[in-house]
Amino acid sequence: MPSILDVHWHPDVLQHDTGAGLFDAADPGWLAVPETHAENADRVRNMYSALRDGPYADHVRWRDGRHATVDELAWLHDRDYIDEVRESCTDGRWWTRTTLTAPGSWPALLAAAGTALAACDAVLDGDTPLAYALVRPPGHHASSRTADGYCFFNNTALAAENARRRGKQRVAILDWDVHHGNGTQTLFYERDDVLTVSWHMAHGSWGESHPETGAPTETGSGRGTGYNVNVELPLGSGDHAYLTTFDEIVAPIVSAFDPDFLIVASGQDANQYDPNSRQCVTMAGFRGLGQRARALADRHTDGQLVLIQEGGYSRTYSAACLLASVGGVLGIAETLEDPLAFLPDPPSHAAAAIADIRAVQARHWEVLR
Repeated sequence: MPSILDVHWHPDVLQHDTGAGLFDAADPGWLAVPETHAENADRVRNMYSALRDGPYADHVRWRDGRHATVDELAWLHDRDYIDEVRESCTDGRWWTRTTLTAPGSWPALLAAAGTALAACDAVLDGDTPLAYALVRPPGHHASSRTADGYCFFNNTALAAENARRRGKQRVAILDWDVHHGNGTQTLFYERDDVLTVSWHMAHGSWGESHPETGAPTETGSGRGTGYNVNVELPLGSGDHAYLTTFDEIVAPIVSAFDPDFLIVASGQDANQYDPNSRQCVTMAGFRGLGQRARALADRHTDGQLVLIQEGGYSRTYSAACLLASVGGVLGIAETLEDPLAFLPDPPSHAAAAIADIRAVQARHWEVLR
């Protein structure tokens, strides 16, 4: 029988108004029709609707989210930075060329972090083995005192820290958002109790707020050496590259790490129609990722799995890809038809990159030698 997924939701996440402009930058003043900012409330409204009214509605149980406390944010974020973010939500501020707060953003930021923690707590408390935090703004680019890539507080990292503080010994984070989870990497870079894995397109550093490159050679430092795994894939990579690296690199590493808690940073922006991506993953690919994450949870964490929403900026197709990944997690036999995907996915496209990733990780993980 398919499982039930507890979806944690707080309506305050819709209060973060990112406005309109030049895609995700400010309005230059010469556009006749400025475009809604890429990270907008509508993308999550569609995800909410897809889960509430879509084909898997009978497999979803809705749970209330909550606001995080400042003390919880301070587990990983500097208090003066937290205060600066809160103050910026009075009148609004551009933190980078793409990342802004606005009046009303503060409740949304607290709701995003708090709802991720609520989903984590529900699994830790034994209320459910499977929980999804449907939140925005995303968080995986935020580090201890840096806002970046639409992110202010690292929702996924806070959930991992929560699991550690509540007694879990080894937490694994699988991040399949299309962008490098640089904030999560930085927060745990010198730690061996949290394994961080990030699949992402090869975009490199994009400025002072994102100095990390996402290269496979960024493997951690000190005690954390080997515990940061970057699966950097060439532009145009599709289902084959994502699922092959999961099976041949990530799954063996996770099994060797043997986590007692598993978190997925669930972004859908690696899809073929995402305006913020140059990757080609289809609904079938996202279903495959969900199936594989669930299999790791069944193998290592007694089926306990927390998924936390990250990116996904195609306001309609991202919702379809979310459904596909949820179907994979739940083990639903029926496969949803993909009405859009058509791009080719030659197995050779990412072969050289995959070989390089494997070679780097084999230095740290005997299972890959």
